[in-house]
Amino acid sequence: MQEIKPTNCHYCGYCCAFLATVEDGRVVDLSPDPSRYPYDDRILAGCRRWRMNLDALDGADRVNYPLRRVGERGANQWERVSWDEALDDIVCSLRELAQQHGPETLASAIGGPHASFWPLHRFMNLFGSPNNMGIGQICWNPRIWMDALTFGWTVEADITPGLTECLFIWGTNPAQSDNSAFWRAIIQFSKSGAALVVIDPRRTQVAALADIWLPVRPGTDCTLALAFMHVIIEENLIDRAFVDEWCHGFDELAEHVEKYTPAYAAQVCGVPESDIRKAARLFGEAQAAALVSGRGIDQVGVNVAPTHRAICCLRAITGNVDKQGACVLAEASDFVSEVVMEMTDALAPEHRVRCLNTRRTPLQSYEGYEKARAITEKLGRRLPERYLTSAAPDLVLRAMETGEPYPVRALIVNATNPLLTYADTHRVFKAFMGLDLIVVLDYYMTPTASIADYVLPIAGAIERPIFQVHGGVANNGYGGPAAVAPYYERRTDYEVFRELGIRLGQEQAWPEETLEEAFAAQLAPTGMDWETYCRIGLYYQPPAYQKHLKPGSDGAPLGFATTTGKIELASEFLPQVGGTRLPEPGGHVSLCSPELVAEAEAQGGAHIRMITGSRKQPYNASMYFNNPAFREKSPVPVAEMSEDTARNLGLEPGCTVELATDQGSARFVLAIAKMRDDLVNVDYGWWHPEWTPGAPEFGGMWESNVNCLTTCTLAEPMIGTWSYNDIDCVIRRVDEPISWQNGR
Repeated sequence: MQEIKPTNCHYCGYCCAFLATVEDGRVVDLSPDPSRYPYDDRILAGCRRWRMNLDALDGADRVNYPLRRVGERGANQWERVSWDEALDDIVCSLRELAQQHGPETLASAIGGPHASFWPLHRFMNLFGSPNNMGIGQICWNPRIWMDALTFGWTVEADITPGLTECLFIWGTNPAQSDNSAFWRAIIQFSKSGAALVVIDPRRTQVAALADIWLPVRPGTDCTLALAFMHVIIEENLIDRAFVDEWCHGFDELAEHVEKYTPAYAAQVCGVPESDIRKAARLFGEAQAAALVSGRGIDQVGVNVAPTHRAICCLRAITGNVDKQGACVLAEASDFVSEVVMEMTDALAPEHRVRCLNTRRTPLQSYEGYEKARAITEKLGRRLPERYLTSAAPDLVLRAMETGEPYPVRALIVNATNPLLTYADTHRVFKAFMGLDLIVVLDYYMTPTASIADYVLPIAGAIERPIFQVHGGVANNGYGGPAAVAPYYERRTDYEVFRELGIRLGQEQAWPEETLEEAFAAQLAPTGMDWETYCRIGLYYQPPAYQKHLKPGSDGAPLGFATTTGKIELASEFLPQVGGTRLPEPGGHVSLCSPELVAEAEAQGGAHIRMITGSRKQPYNASMYFNNPAFREKSPVPVAEMSEDTARNLGLEPGCTVELATDQGSARFVLAIAKMRDDLVNVDYGWWHPEWTPGAPEFGGMWESNVNCLTTCTLAEPMIGTWSYNDIDCVIRRVDEPISWQNGR
């Protein structure tokens, strides 16, 4: 019997709607469903990823059964075991390690968007470990923190046709990172006659549409934002009424930005002074100006927090806060928030204080979170906690390496591949290889899975329901139901952590047997039942604007959930957690010793600035390299530079280059791109899924993995952000081809 069932893709954050044709519990066909969110079949017409869903369900490379390591770690020797046997073994090991070292000995690692992370967070809280290791410090967390501490909550761009007169796209390229509804909206905006300004070292697809392209020198974005404010204040383009009524510390900010003249910024940032003035005027003169930022400024190390703070101040002094066509302060969730789903309050105080971040990153810590919570909850909203307290990888690795301040001996890896995607692959590999227990939940035998003790097969798109809520900082969720039960012996991540939790005495904390039931309970307070949600594909309430003007219980305007009740241009909070009152640019990271530079130059090489981490369709970080069509289109890992830079270095397109820092080296194929000079942009996440897993090559991760060059050493003092977009390396030509070129 044939049935047509609604379901969703999960190969990007949109989770687009589909109709699955199901026969005897198996999906035999898949087609777009424009009747559900995101309601646009043109999006899928231009997407190459969604077609993977059908093949991936029964792919030969999928992990389908629980596996237990039987040989040396990384030797690719496994035995198939039952779920009960695997889970019982894992629980036994966790109990023994916790008795010996305390529950903090367990760390977890998260990454990509293809899982629901609150079940893992709930399990960790109930187990008693505060050490959830993630990459939030270089993606999402810095913006969320600075928005919340400046405005009282997070903001999102509100690009409204006919109202938005100016749009800044800063450090992101929607054509590659999004390639969906938002990218289509940008294309339409560029044709509207409104001003588009793009700030990016590379002339990306969105930069090619811009009225002004500012190819900023990496790591100088904060200086550029301060120069914009210099012009806006100097030329009296501020929203005086809004600033006087709702901004705290304007005079202090105005004095601070006096020295950041366009001439000074032009020298520091490497962009024309005239373009800085033009861009600032466009933003300041617009009745409504919107700004979208991305990983390009989330990953600039010591400069990340001040850059986001400066962007907040830029919005505020022009009155572009919680204003239609500019940006909107998100609403609190009507559904059960992520922080409640995580059961964060179940983590006892004695375990909170033992978080590895304690006293090392004073904002990104439980102490910092509680200080901020006391302020941001004034208007009834609570920030997600496990994300904003996630342990810095540098500190987790140190505890694995040295046992200080206590040993971390066990690791659960959920939907990520840290050997490729975490900075400093050599260090990560060495630390992981010395652990007593590694459990990986994944679809495939990744390099990280290949060194695990247990690899657990996880249900993917079409096999699992989806309720995507973006960390719980907004009042919307989208997705839909599973079309079929998981194939083979795959399970949802919720079921795995529930079963582990029940074995550890957490029965009362896991009342729903399935992920679908848990999502239905999460959605219930909205008044929308699960069936209605699945039919529509979306829970959404239109936002209100200018919420600070709404009367409170005393009749006075609510204001903003900050220390002063106003937007804090000069922060009263940040000095308590190692920050500054005003955004101040920091220094630059150097990963190359003089000896390394001298050696490279003696071999005909050069010392150059490097950026990495930018998205490149159809890949996403280290994902989708197992797709033959994708590999045919983008067959080699690339290091890009401008034509003039290549000529000056004596390099030509197609030659093999080796990049190195004191951390390690990796090899790429040189390509020419339109971008600023004296800079190299390096592909991220490359490995060979088709190679035999495990030792000695571990999927080829040593050859063209840029994280062999990077470091996660703490840089930014409050959050612990490290740098991908403002580091140096040496580059030289090598004669021998890399494996991607020789057809291996």
